[in-house]
Amino acid sequence: MKKLPWLPGVLRVPLVLLRSNYRQLKRKHTLARLSLQPVKKIVLGAGGTQFEGWMSTEQEELDLLFKSAWANYFKKNSVDAILAEHVWEHLTLKESVVAATNCFIFLKPGGYLRVAVPDGYHPDPTYVEAVKPGGTGAGSDDHKVLYVYDSFCEIFIDAGFDVFLLEYFDEHGEFHYKEWSTSDGFIERSKLFDSRNKGEKLFYTSIILDARKPVDQHD
Repeated sequence: MKKLPWLPGVLRVPLVLLRSNYRQLKRKHTLARLSLQPVKKIVLGAGGTQFEGWMSTEQEELDLLFKSAWANYFKKNSVDAILAEHVWEHLTLKESVVAATNCFIFLKPGGYLRVAVPDGYHPDPTYVEAVKPGGTGAGSDDHKVLYVYDSFCEIFIDAGFDVFLLEYFDEHGEFHYKEWSTSDGFIERSKLFDSRNKGEKLFYTSIILDARKPVDQHD
């Protein structure tokens, strides 16, 4: 977001704040409209990204950790799909369980959550150093957990989801990939779409999984 550097500070700060508040209010209104639509697909912690057919949200209007925030817009068992790329690593383990449970409550039976996080089994030590909590990479100062595929799956299994791994490294440094469709949720930090990956060399990947609410499950 541009910070209006050409304005003196006494004017720039309130204008930037006003613009931020306006955008947040606009997203809240859009969320309210989405709640009335037959198909509800949500991006959590979107960071400004926009995808056709999906509603982008930020923590300020839809906080993963507060069921009441979801209940402001959605009924239980009403959301079709949720997308969260590199969000869960910013939560503690306890918060991760709460977040997964809230998603489960508001997803329709048969609905799904597509989620991606940094991969603790990535064989490149430079990658691990960058993404670990307090690491050298951008945003890692706020990372709380570095997951590996089995510990990450466990969070969603315990919440009641059926879990399907799409991309991950295992404990032997072998990369596993199952073909997935971007129309079901686009993940940029992935084998095919991260610009840092060159040919067979995977410089940056994520643990990517789909957590699907069983069709016979009504919370």
